[in-house]
Amino acid sequence: MPFDLTFPNLDERAVQYNARASVTNFDSEMRTYAALSQASRQRCAGILDLQYGMGHAERLDIFPTAASAQPTPVFVYLHGGYWRSQRKEDACSMVAALTGAGVAVAMIEYTLLPEATLAEVVREVRSAIAWLYKHGRTYGIDPQRIHVCGSSAGGHLAGMLYQDYWQPHFNVPHDVIKGVIGLSGLYDLRPLCDINVNEWLRLYSDQATLLSPALRLPERAPPLLLSVGGLETAGFRNQTLQFHEDVSHRRLPVSLVPNTHSNHFNIVNELADPASVLSEATIALIGNI
Repeated sequence: MPFDLTFPNLDERAVQYNARASVTNFDSEMRTYAALSQASRQRCAGILDLQYGMGHAERLDIFPTAASAQPTPVFVYLHGGYWRSQRKEDACSMVAALTGAGVAVAMIEYTLLPEATLAEVVREVRSAIAWLYKHGRTYGIDPQRIHVCGSSAGGHLAGMLYQDYWQPHFNVPHDVIKGVIGLSGLYDLRPLCDINVNEWLRLYSDQATLLSPALRLPERAPPLLLSVGGLETAGFRNQTLQFHEDVSHRRLPVSLVPNTHSNHFNIVNELADPASVLSEATIALIGNI
C-alpha cells in the first residue's frame, strides 16, 4: 500500500513537512535536547573537533569507551535541523548510554545549507565515514564495526550512506557500514521541491531524485532499523513507512521499531535511555554484527 507523500495540495503538504510547527513547545524541546547533550558531554571524555576534511565544518567528535575494551564498535550520529541548522555539540544526548554499553560514539558535523549544496553535504558525510574507517583505530574504534544513525535530515543523510555505489569513490569496502538507523527521516525529497523547504534545498526534481535514498535502493545492504514518532505529522510518518515498505519489497534486511509517544524532536532522546525500546533495538543491531 503506497503512503501519501504529496497530500491534496501544496498548503497541506507544507504543513505536513513543517517539523517545528508540529510541536507546541519547540523552544522547550530544544532546551531539553541541548541540556541532555551537555550532561552527556560532561560525563564522557571525548576527542573533539577532529578534522575529516578541508572545510571548516568538516569536523567530528569521538567519545571512546574504556581503553580496556578497545577496539569497539562505533555509533556514528548525523544530526538533523533540515540540513540548515543545529550542530553536533547539541545532538549527543545518547553518548553516555552508548559508551556505557561498550559502543563508541562519533558525532559528525557538516556544512549547513545554503552555504553548501545538499550534494556537497552528502559528499562530506561519506568522507567522514571514510576517515573513520582509515583513522578510527587510533581512537579505539574497530573499523570493521561502523554503524550509522541520523534523525530527520540526518536520517536522510544516513539513507544516502545506506546506498551501495559510493564506496569505491572513497576507497572503502562495500560493507564499510554494518548497520543503519534512520529516525524520522526524509527518504524521498521530491515532495519538498514545491514547498518552502526548497528555499534552502534549492533542488530541481531530477536532482531530488538523485538525492533520495528511496529512489536509489541498494542491491545489497546492511541491516536497516527505522523508527518515527507517533506524535509526528503524517508527512514524516509516511516517509518512514513508505521507505520501510520499499526496502522490504527489495527483500533487504529492515525492521521498524514502533513508537507511539515521541514527537519529531524528542525521539532521538530515546537513545539516551538504555531501557527504551529504540535503545535496546539499536544495541541489539550493533551487537549482532
